[in-house]
Amino acid sequence: MSTQRWGALIGGGALAIYGISRRSPLGIALAAGGGTLALLGTRRNNTSLDTSTSTTLLINCTPYDAYKFWRDFENLPRIMNRLQNVSVLDERRSRWVALGPMGREIHWEAEITEERENEMIAWRSLPGSDLQVDGRVEFREAPAGRGTLVSAQLQYRSIPGGSTAIAKFFSKAANFAIRQDLRRLEALLEAGEIPTIEGQSHGPRDIVTGVLRLADPTRPRAPRETIKDAFTTRRSIA
Repeated sequence: MSTQRWGALIGGGALAIYGISRRSPLGIALAAGGGTLALLGTRRNNTSLDTSTSTTLLINCTPYDAYKFWRDFENLPRIMNRLQNVSVLDERRSRWVALGPMGREIHWEAEITEERENEMIAWRSLPGSDLQVDGRVEFREAPAGRGTLVSAQLQYRSIPGGSTAIAKFFSKAANFAIRQDLRRLEALLEAGEIPTIEGQSHGPRDIVTGVLRLADPTRPRAPRETIKDAFTTRRSIA
């Protein structure tokens, strides 16, 4: 049990005992507060963060092409900025490495739990991972042969009994992140490359433009757009 939990238990218990001994309205209030503090101490770290995010994007390719790219998990760091490396271990298992809080490497192993060729893939983290990640992606042919609807869903959960900081890091702006991942997939499958401005020079920027570029480097700024307008748009598309 952590020091914080012991402190909550001991402090809350002592406050409750003191309150009961006072035999007054104030004592009753102190006893109730101490009991609540002690109860929170027993539950701290037993709570887990559970965040699910999903998005769908129409990509001008066949379900076969989209499935083939995603099925090779080693391709995913090309479109997912947080992923550093994915190593395929066998037909069903893979090892993932991502950058977490303060640049820390986060490791987990995943296994495919369900799969239908050219239609869907689902996977989950294995015991012993730093983070519980469940994923599912579906590939459906769009009406009139207009391409493929790629629907991706990710769920981040903290490991029972562990810190929620890692899960919080990955769940922060998760909707926006997965949307951008699919946009990079779209560019790669349709044009064969992902557009980037890295290494390119630019003229002087005002502070608003600089902040907007940091928030979303792939999206051009509209004339007279404010920071509030940009982040409102960002939330609406995530």
